Amino acid sequence: MSATDEKPPRTILLVCTGNLCRSPMAAALLRRYLDEDDARRDWRVLSAGLWAEDGEPASTGAVMAMAERGIDLTGHRSRRLTPQMVEEADLILGMTPQHVEAMQQAFPEARERIHLLAEMAGESHGIADPYGLSPVTYRATANEIERLIRAGYPRIVALAEGVRERRERHERHERHERREGHERHERHEGHEKDDASQ
Repeated sequence: MSATDEKPPRTILLVCTGNLCRSPMAAALLRRYLDEDDARRDWRVLSAGLWAEDGEPASTGAVMAMAERGIDLTGHRSRRLTPQMVEEADLILGMTPQHVEAMQQAFPEARERIHLLAEMAGESHGIADPYGLSPVTYRATANEIERLIRAGYPRIVALAEGVRERRERHERHERHERREGHERHERHEGHEKDDASQ
């Protein structure tokens, strides 16, 4: 594959409520799958919370659940979802239907890029918040997230790549329309000048 044929790296954004448990775990687990995919290991995986306080560490339960999988989550710091994050993401995955609905209402222009994580695996349920619950609950939540990512990985990849291609086609079409509109305007002005000189 030549350099011109290579697809640019994508950005996938995982979103929950506080960016302390579910979305950091989901981002870390998806990162592991992408690191094992030679064609996509340069993709970016980010996480954020709809109502997060910036700069908070991941919950102890999430850190422990990921440590059991050999993933270090101690460096994570929470981030509140921003319009810039939404704009830069090729695919945005919410943990619950409520997260998806809230994002689609707040960012209607990004509606086609916002999906439920479980939807990637052909399911429709939300992932319950384990915050403040037992290590067993965190472990079960991590297992569920990993199951959905594993089953939904092909669709995650297809959507992230397809959305970018549709956006690029749309941008090319808009540029073409603007250029044609400008040329039509110039032709119209030229005709008016010709008429005035006669």
